[in-house]
Amino acid sequence: MELTEDDVLEILKLFEQSKFDFLQLEQGERKITVSKGGYISARTDAALTAARTPAQAAAAAPPPAPRPQASPAQNAAPEPGLLPVTAPMVGKFYAAPSPSDPPFVVPGTKVAAGATVGLIEVMKVFAGIKTETAGVIERILVSNGQFVEFGQTLFWIRPDPPPLP
Repeated sequence: MELTEDDVLEILKLFEQSKFDFLQLEQGERKITVSKGGYISARTDAALTAARTPAQAAAAAPPPAPRPQASPAQNAAPEPGLLPVTAPMVGKFYAAPSPSDPPFVVPGTKVAAGATVGLIEVMKVFAGIKTETAGVIERILVSNGQFVEFGQTLFWIRPDPPPLP
């Protein structure tokens, strides 16, 4: 049985609600590793392993979760002065509140600080994606219904110039 995207989202939701700090799941070629504690460097993991007895080391927790990474092209601003709007969590991106509604933003939309520019769904729970600064949406890097990673750049925004003194 293969894990579906919905299965993965359900696992992530259950993990988030649990008291566990680390989860590693393997099924065939698919490997899912998540951690609530954030990134653990290999050096820290090696120090923990060295402090264990050989029997404890053999039964030790799996390797640390990799830090989510967007592609270098996605991390680099298409031009100087643009700021990223990133995914606050892992989930499915939605550009509009419902399929029949227009998208929250399109390139060229002027937004206020704190404006909702999209939604991320995890197991039928929706969270708004909000801007941290006022400005104009320059580029949208994801499509409606696309699965996104925590910290992935979703939009590039050109911030409003600061007011004159």
